[in-house]
Amino acid sequence: MTDFDHNAIDEVLQSRVRIAIVAFLASAGEVDFSVVRDAIRTTDGNASVHLRKLEEAGYVTAEKRFVQRKPQTRYALTDRGRKALLDHIAHLETLLPPKKPPREKSK
Repeated sequence: MTDFDHNAIDEVLQSRVRIAIVAFLASAGEVDFSVVRDAIRTTDGNASVHLRKLEEAGYVTAEKRFVQRKPQTRYALTDRGRKALLDHIAHLETLLPPKKPPREKSK
């Protein structure tokens, strides 16, 4: 029986913005805040709030530094964040009906 219980879905990854951030970081590696913001097409404030939530969950790391006297924050997906993303995808796949094999054409 498929588990359709909404409690089985990762609450942190329910947000479209957060799932976009995690998916982007899974392939991008370590990147500046502005790169994340531009990739997911959101505002500074929105990206900041969601990145903080992901950081609090242990899904991303934030490294703050100065480059030419300007503050810069770089983000990367953690192993925990990658596992959460893969688990989330796997759970969503269990909700889909089994794929039917292609029908053979009659001769």
